[in-house]
Amino acid sequence: MFKKYKPNKIYYQSTIALAGPVVISQLGHTLVQTVDTIIIGHYAGTISLAAVSLVHSVFMVVLVIGLGIAYGLTPLIAQENGKSNFKECARLLSNSLWLNIVSAILLFLVVYFGSMFAMQHADQDPQVVETAKPYLLILSLSILPLMIFQTFKQFAEGLGFTKQAMTITIWGNVLNVIIAVILVKGIFGIEPMGVKGVGIATLIDRILMMLVMAWYVLRSDHFKIYLQYFSVKFIDFSKILKVIKIGLPVAMQYVFEIGAFAVAALMAGHIGAREQAAHQTAITLVAMTYMMAGGIASAATIKIGNSFGKKNYARLQKFAEVSYHLVIAFMLFFAVVFTLFNQYLPYLITSDANVIAVAAQLLIIAGIFQLFDGTQVVGLGALRGMGDVNIPTFITFVAYWIIGLPSCYIIGIHFNVGITGIWYGLTLGLLTSSVLLYLRFRYVMKIKLKQINL
Repeated sequence: MFKKYKPNKIYYQSTIALAGPVVISQLGHTLVQTVDTIIIGHYAGTISLAAVSLVHSVFMVVLVIGLGIAYGLTPLIAQENGKSNFKECARLLSNSLWLNIVSAILLFLVVYFGSMFAMQHADQDPQVVETAKPYLLILSLSILPLMIFQTFKQFAEGLGFTKQAMTITIWGNVLNVIIAVILVKGIFGIEPMGVKGVGIATLIDRILMMLVMAWYVLRSDHFKIYLQYFSVKFIDFSKILKVIKIGLPVAMQYVFEIGAFAVAALMAGHIGAREQAAHQTAITLVAMTYMMAGGIASAATIKIGNSFGKKNYARLQKFAEVSYHLVIAFMLFFAVVFTLFNQYLPYLITSDANVIAVAAQLLIIAGIFQLFDGTQVVGLGALRGMGDVNIPTFITFVAYWIIGLPSCYIIGIHFNVGITGIWYGLTLGLLTSSVLLYLRFRYVMKIKLKQINL
């Protein structure tokens, strides 16, 4: 068995070296939400924990649109760098910066007016909604600094520099934890702020991360050859459109997936506050393993994008293959962890025994759930590296909204199975997405290889 993988050792090492910092960096973004959830779960009670779940449900649907648009820069940078087109890389950066600033402003307005309205009219516990309102408002203010941070992060990662964003994210999260505990619990004479406190901590964290990431990219010697062509005054709508053509479908992929999970959370809230809190507890733990898969997928996008730019399809196939192998190995390992420690892991998030009992059941389902989640995100990453985003977007829509969510409702609500039924439906949606994206990758590769042989 090991002899089979030995010839690909360099590909495994290269992918892991690139993916490792991306995993930690992406975990950092998730840990901002995770830390909020843990602190609220331990210091503010079940109603506040349900409020955090509700806010994350309606806020993330909007935020991922911005993150998806920002992500459109990475495969383009990887492809142009593969062609040694340094000037185009710089022009893409400057136009992506303006695109992300405008997107952030529009997304703030959508959150302030749209998400707030949706939260108030989603048949949720009134006490939960009132607790959630100030948290949602403060989080919406953090969109602008986060989008500017993402601009410089995606540029650096597209060029293969992933460790710096990781370092910035780690220190940002340390600061976020310290400020959040102080504000939520009320230390040093500060009045306890509850949910509002974690929102303020997140806003401060994201502003500082934006400033440090921008300073690093603009001052580092690594990027001098690119930045000699960079200017914020350079606006070219053709370049903006180029980023949008990749970024918008990626954003919609995120929307379809995160939106499905948001609706699932609202279904859980319809059942009860305990079930909604348990859903948030389990999904928080699953999200951390998902970020590991997301890091591997990002590495696949960068390596495949670079190979695609050089038209080296043999190398491209190798990186796709090892990315699938790595994500399956990671997810199988965590499936065992969730199964063996399902009774204990929820204590990381909450101390409510009733919530823990329900969350423990969900973690058993998560063992299967996350295997499909990991393989589908790697499939998306591989296809993005080749610039194939439109058909995968349609696949995610079908998987989550035609297969997944109706299954959640039928099993969980109609047949009264409850929150576990909702998770069975989500698992079915992820399975559909995983299989169809893998088949799509095989098809696209077959077309590319045929073109070489003509």
